Amino acid sequence: MSTDNDTAEPAVQEVERAGQLLGRAREAVGQTIFGQDPVVEQSLITILCGGHALLVGVPGVAKTLLVDTLGKVLGLNSKRIQFTPDLMPSDIVGSEVLEEAESGRRSFRFVPGPVFAQLLMADEINRASPRTQSALLQAMQEQHVTVAGERHDLPRPFHVLATQNPIEQEGTYPLPEAQLDRFLLQIDVPYPGGEAERQMMLATTGASTHEPPAVLDAKELMNVQRLVRRMPVGDAVVDAILAVVRRGRPGPDAEPAVTEQVAWGPGPRASQALMLTVRARALLDGRLAPSIDDVIALARPVLQHRMALTFAARVDGITIEDVVGRLTERIA
Repeated sequence: MSTDNDTAEPAVQEVERAGQLLGRAREAVGQTIFGQDPVVEQSLITILCGGHALLVGVPGVAKTLLVDTLGKVLGLNSKRIQFTPDLMPSDIVGSEVLEEAESGRRSFRFVPGPVFAQLLMADEINRASPRTQSALLQAMQEQHVTVAGERHDLPRPFHVLATQNPIEQEGTYPLPEAQLDRFLLQIDVPYPGGEAERQMMLATTGASTHEPPAVLDAKELMNVQRLVRRMPVGDAVVDAILAVVRRGRPGPDAEPAVTEQVAWGPGPRASQALMLTVRARALLDGRLAPSIDDVIALARPVLQHRMALTFAARVDGITIEDVVGRLTERIA
């Protein structure tokens, strides 16, 4: 598709400026979060797309520090909620309290909950009851809460980075598939490498600690988010996205291996997520358009929480990563 040079040149300059700004933001986060470059990249991609992410990792791999650092670097007001079994929906969204004025007149006043933040960390989201989980996930989807019949809009931008511990499942309430689908990405947070852990140990046990600088503010971030949606995507990349997502669905037209191994596959929201995230990844690298390599790189975090294996596949030791790997091999 051709464009007029007079309109194309400012767009190129805008992408270059945004790429430089985001490069500084990624570098600033990397000075605090050691050895987790893919995690930092995917977290930034989530925020650039205006979405929410589920961080899955064992305790102590800097998930909380990552969210705190992102809030400071991106200039966002951040808050944290520790999810527990006794947490109530009102503890998240807020509630109305009865107040009495000096005149004796009584009235209700809304007291906002911690969900009224630009960057919210929902720590161990699977430890709260389904009712409380739904209250947060509804806020994520609707961008507002309703208390006593009154609508209260959430701040803009609004992002949730929820964490989940994959090894300790006693006393937890796993998120249903429909709720998992609301997360743009599932970001796996592994142990850091040896050199990164050495850097981390030395940097965090001294007399002083590094304070990350603010590289953006909320207004600049929203401008970049709008730029992400304006980035062009070539037909080859669109076809690759559709191929990866549609081939992952079992059914009469699917490949036999997929039908045998996949209980249910990704829905249309997965295609939308891949379309947005490949654009954000390209912009994060300072490129003018995404490539098929972006689709391959982001297929796993986009698809892995939107698919489930059959019992037979689990018995055979097959993983979601194996299935997604085969899907992306076809487009490489």
